[in-house]
Amino acid sequence: MTVIVSAKQWKDAFKRLTLLLVVLVVLFSSFAQAEKEPVEADGAKSDNPPSVRGHLAETADINSGNKNEQKSNLGFIHAFIASVSVIIVSELGDKTFFIAAIMAMRHPRLTVFVGAITALGLMTILSVVFGWAATIIPRAYTYYISTALFAIFGLKMLKEGYYMSANEAQEEFEEVQSDLRKREDEYEKEASASLVQDPESGVIRKSVKPAKTILSLISRIFIQAFTLTFLAEWGDRSQLTTMILATREDVIGVTVGGILGHALCTGLAVVGGRFIAQKISVRTVTLIGGVVFLLFAITALFFDPNEK
Repeated sequence: MTVIVSAKQWKDAFKRLTLLLVVLVVLFSSFAQAEKEPVEADGAKSDNPPSVRGHLAETADINSGNKNEQKSNLGFIHAFIASVSVIIVSELGDKTFFIAAIMAMRHPRLTVFVGAITALGLMTILSVVFGWAATIIPRAYTYYISTALFAIFGLKMLKEGYYMSANEAQEEFEEVQSDLRKREDEYEKEASASLVQDPESGVIRKSVKPAKTILSLISRIFIQAFTLTFLAEWGDRSQLTTMILATREDVIGVTVGGILGHALCTGLAVVGGRFIAQKISVRTVTLIGGVVFLLFAITALFFDPNEK
């Protein structure tokens, strides 16, 4: 069984890969600059007796541990909320949303959901790993670079939303539907080629057992949902923003929030994709997304980049 991927999809995936590589180069290029800066050592000495210094150090460690625990909890919550927010405004009305919606109209919803969310979960983890790898660069560099990228994405989304047509969601829905229909037709041709005629009765039937046919069908739907979603998501805005968030926020919070955000959007697509496609305004969602990205960029300027 093969899942056919069109040349257009490979071309789109290549463009997104190029954009992803550009962002990675921007993040890692500052590492060479950071290596040249000397690390300032704290050479201050205390005049207190050893016993007093030990007691003060122990007290300071306890207080520091409590503060670090509080910061860690706040960091997780902040990363979680930020990740869920950017995923929702990026994925509602996106191509991956319509892929899950249209496939769920023709195939078992659970199989489509599992295939799509597996691809999106894997993509989220990969994005977080890419972003976490950039933490070898001093936080001040990645903080301001990510802030600038958020501002760029926000302005880009506002521009796209401003020039976007009112029926953008329906057009995207019909485009994905047409593409999936072609794939279904190609699969039907492959399936018809597996039919055989009984030499005695002359009855035409499939050359596989029913149980195997059901298993093959489920596997095909899962693989198709996984492959189409993975290719559509590769280099997408949500992947890049997840990677950028991972450079500055708590990676666990970003991962959990990203997967939950994808699960919510995919669940909506699977349950009521056609209805949502007719009701939501992709233009409005895009404009709101642009504002959200700009708010993240602006508020970041009021915080110390070295504080997590």
